[in-house]
Amino acid sequence: MKYSVPQFIDVEDKIFGPFTFRQFAYLVGGGGICYMLLKLLPTIVAVIPVIIVGGLAASLAFVKVNSKPLINVLDSGFSYMIKKKLYLWKKDETQKVKKKEEIEVKTQTYLPRISESKLHDISWGLDVLTKDTSGTSEK
Repeated sequence: MKYSVPQFIDVEDKIFGPFTFRQFAYLVGGGGICYMLLKLLPTIVAVIPVIIVGGLAASLAFVKVNSKPLINVLDSGFSYMIKKKLYLWKKDETQKVKKKEEIEVKTQTYLPRISESKLHDISWGLDVLTKDTSGTSEK
């Protein structure tokens, strides 16, 4: 029996027309705040806050940074600025010594040359071993 497997599990469902629930919530919230600003403040004074709030709401709804929503990026940025930072510096001499030893080992590597007859003998021996282990050789 065949079962259908979901193909797009990382894509959010479109609930309100072309918008996901999250996008719709950001847009409605930003629109509500803009409406309140326009009703409470004089029109000339309210223009700049309305542009800022509307732009923030639209960018929260639609902008993605490295395929992550903007709200995650802002959250990470604020938590980085607020949290305490601990800077450690530890001088590691063992890495320098290991690198020098690796360089010396690489320069001292010797590769012996194999003559053609010796190479033929080794390949023939490997062929015989593989045929015996696979059970295809005839007796």
